[in-house]
Amino acid sequence: MSGSIVAAVIGGLVCLVLVILVIWALAAYNKLVRQRNQVEASWAQIDVQLKRRVDLIPNLVETVKGYAAHEKGTLEAVIQARNSAIAVSGQGPAGRAEAENMLTQTLGRLFALAEAYPNLKANENFAALQSELTGTEDKISYARQFYNSAVQTFNTTIQSIPTNIIAGFGGFKEKEYFEATEGERGPVQVRF
Repeated sequence: MSGSIVAAVIGGLVCLVLVILVIWALAAYNKLVRQRNQVEASWAQIDVQLKRRVDLIPNLVETVKGYAAHEKGTLEAVIQARNSAIAVSGQGPAGRAEAENMLTQTLGRLFALAEAYPNLKANENFAALQSELTGTEDKISYARQFYNSAVQTFNTTIQSIPTNIIAGFGGFKEKEYFEATEGERGPVQVRF
């Protein structure tokens, strides 16, 4: 009788441990899914702000054209950079970052034009568009930071023991950070 009680207790403990392991595995898997979805949602927010910026640029360029017609090269560079940014919209963070950083640099040259043309700087349309674009740039910067934070959390979780086991079984892969290119890390050079 005592041997059967011991076997029953051991069997019960084994079942309890198995149930706890299954519950833990389900919780870990669900955590990974939530974090992966957070990474994807934060990438979508970057995309929303980049689209907003791309939509504002033509209006800004048209406003500048009236004041600085002979600065055609700068305006064409902005338009070309915008078109490049649109063309890479389906790519991952690395390809997207390069095109967006080029657009940021050409926008800096466009804003430098405003300094050279006081009438343009005083134009209400230009000032409003510049303010909108500056606000959008701030939102893009925040969205990039939020995305990278979500990626860091996700990557740390899938690399940590013991959730790395569940990540391996679930097919979870590391996500790419949104990184600045070499050109964006250095000082901004404005040339006309």
